[in-house]
Parts: sequence; C-alpha cells; structure tokens
Amino acid sequence: MSKKHPIIAITGSSGAGTTTVKRAFEHIFRRAQINPVIVEGDSFHRYNRVEMREAMKKAETGGNRHFSHFGPEANLFDELEKQFKTYGETGAGKKRYYLHSEAEAAEHNKRLGTTLKGGEFTPWENIPAGTDLMFYEGLHGGAVDSKAGVDVAKWVDLLVGVVPIVNLEWIQKIQRDTAERGYSAEAVVDTILRRMYDYVHYITPQFSRSHVNFQRVPVVDTSNPFIARDIPTPDESLVVIRFSNPKKVDFPYLLSMIHDSFMSRPNTIVVPGGKMGFAMEVILTPMIYELLENKKKA
Repeated sequence: MSKKHPIIAITGSSGAGTTTVKRAFEHIFRRAQINPVIVEGDSFHRYNRVEMREAMKKAETGGNRHFSHFGPEANLFDELEKQFKTYGETGAGKKRYYLHSEAEAAEHNKRLGTTLKGGEFTPWENIPAGTDLMFYEGLHGGAVDSKAGVDVAKWVDLLVGVVPIVNLEWIQKIQRDTAERGYSAEAVVDTILRRMYDYVHYITPQFSRSHVNFQRVPVVDTSNPFIARDIPTPDESLVVIRFSNPKKVDFPYLLSMIHDSFMSRPNTIVVPGGKMGFAMEVILTPMIYELLENKKKA
C-alpha cells in the first residue's frame, strides 16, 4: 500500500456489474478533477485470443478441464503485482490494452501506427508521469496465489468488490454471450463449469479482502438461471453493501442520503438496486478523498 501513489482496484467476475462501479468512479474523478491512470485487468491475461484457444485445447487434451481466464495459468499475476508495487513506490510503470473488437483495434492502430487485430494486445507503454492514482478494473485486483508467492491485494489501498449472487451472474453471462457474442447456451454453460474451480479458489476469496463489497441480489425468481429469458432489472434487485471496517462508516448519514435503505447487520447496509450507482458515489467519494489527503501529507 502507498500513501504517495494510491491504488484503487475494482474486482469482480465477468458480468458482475463492474462497469457500474467504473462509471461511478469516473463521475467522482471528474468532479474532483482527479487524474488517474486506468489499468484494465484484461491487459494482464497471459494469452491473446488465438493463443488462449490453443492453450485451452492443450490443457483439455492433457486432462485439465479447469483451465480458464479466472486462474493463474492464464494470467500474469506476478506482473500485475509488480505493476502495483512499482506504481505504489514510484508512480511509474507500464500498461497495455487488450483489444476486444476490431473497432478498438482500429482506434489504437491509428494512435500507435500498428496493424493489430481484435483479440490481440497493444505494446507495453510507459504510464504518463504525474497521475494522482492508479485505477484498476478487472478480475484480479485482490488476487493471491500462495503457491506462486504472489499477493496482488497487499499493494491496493482501496479494494472494491462487485459481485451478484451466483445465479444472477450466470443469467447475465448466458444472456450476454448468446445475444452479443453468438455462443450457444450449451457452450456458455460449459464455460461456466470449466471456470468453477478457479472461481472458487481465485475469485471469491478476493471478496474477503475487499474494503467494501457491493452484492446485487434479485428479488425475482432466479432458481434456474439456465432457462431464464431475461436479466432481472435494477428495480427488481437489492444491493447488499458490506464494509470491512464499519467504525469508519457514517451509517446514519448513508441512511438519510439513500432513500429506502436499511441496515441488515452492523457492517452492512441494503439499498434499492436502482440506487446502486448513487450509493456508490456517496460511499466511495469520501474514501477517495481520504486517499488524496494522505497523499498530500506523504
């Protein structure tokens, strides 16, 4: 952790709603005139899209049916830890982009003068000097791989977990991957099953290390996510927000600011799903200001 060069990380699995948190942070950064360096978790995958397919086939042929983007074999956990450590100590480092689409590739090709395709990585570039903090959004902001001696989480000053209950997560993934990416429902289910070992061992433990968790819980029936025809809307959900250190939280203020919210435990507040973005801004803004105040004093 670093007072002089703070690091904020959002961690959550695919379809968990990390985009909502990212948008809330963007609003805070813009209002407070904060200049962050943004790091995307996908940029620390070990393989590009073609290489990943080949690595997956090789793993399955060798009897490994748990090879996935969730685990250490397909990611550069050591490089991510090095990135956080270097930035925390010096405010410097390197970053790159994973190009999800041809449109993203065209944008970066124009900037870099390259001929990259969707599914590939841009070259590593130096982080601009003079940034206020690092903002990471991805799968592994709080990852720990004890076998390899890697601890990404220990370098993070503010770790935010974003996780729906698992049935909702599966519904969102099935709906997105079939509607937007052209996969069959059967192929998506196979992916969910293949990822389960890494999900249990490398994704869920991060939410015990986070400073605050946002967990979306639907209030409609999601008992069979594999036949659900639509994703529960925010207004059909509640968001359970858990704080690791409730002594630092002004719960009466939050309850007064967020209409229809209530406390379910001494460290937990529950808010309507439609107010998730607003709740994030109310909760996270003072946390970010505290990091910046500590930065000034360092």
